[in-house]
Amino acid sequence: MKKSATILILFVFSLALTACRQKDTCPCPPAVADTTVVKEAIEDETILYDTKNIDNQIVENEFGFVNVSDVAPDVIVELRYYTTYNFVGTRIDGYEEPVALLTREAAEALKRVSDDVKAQGYRLKIFDAYRPARAVRHFVRWAADRGDTLMKPCFYPDIDKARLFKEGYISSRSRHSRGSTVDLTLFDVATGKELDMGTPFDWLGTESHPSYKTGLTEQQYANRMTLRKAMMRHGFRPVATEWWHFTLQNEPYPDTSFDFPVNDDGKKTIAEPL
Repeated sequence: MKKSATILILFVFSLALTACRQKDTCPCPPAVADTTVVKEAIEDETILYDTKNIDNQIVENEFGFVNVSDVAPDVIVELRYYTTYNFVGTRIDGYEEPVALLTREAAEALKRVSDDVKAQGYRLKIFDAYRPARAVRHFVRWAADRGDTLMKPCFYPDIDKARLFKEGYISSRSRHSRGSTVDLTLFDVATGKELDMGTPFDWLGTESHPSYKTGLTEQQYANRMTLRKAMMRHGFRPVATEWWHFTLQNEPYPDTSFDFPVNDDGKKTIAEPL
């Protein structure tokens, strides 16, 4: 498939979300999000396009960031903040192309994870990687707009938006901006679907805590642990609040937040001290 086909699919999804705005409902409720036609189309296009490295070259920007697909071609990329299917409901500032960027150290460690889970019949699927500081500021502005609750049914139905900051779901800083943090899940090659983790990615609630068991099936919890153990075996550390979130243990930029946009040209780079 060509890149234009991917853009067309994303455009169709944007139209669907526009209709959603008019109806004040969400097109992808958490219970059925993985079975909607539009979302499956996005996933299919992402698998075919974003993981290709036609030239077999790995290009770094001036700070050593790389396109994950160049280093780990088996990884699937569905960059949610490039699309409108996220808790804000619009494309997030700084996401110019649907590519996952990480420091080379993190990307190489992720390649080892990818090889590990591939032997178990899975592929990694990335929802977010490097996140520009401008994207974090976009989240902060959105959180301050108490009237914008478009995606509440999909991602935070049980939490008052006014509490998102206080409870730590939204922050003015993000580990992602340091370039060695990734949000991801496991994709089952045999079934052609993501593993059921009990909640969707970016579900804002205690149900997303990796240790949460109430209401989860044994298989859902086991799926979380399969991902967690694979990531930890290869140098990533988890967090206590999100089953999908991992940071490279020995990240090269522990004290630096970057703000260059997410694209594959590697030329627009801005660094900010934390």
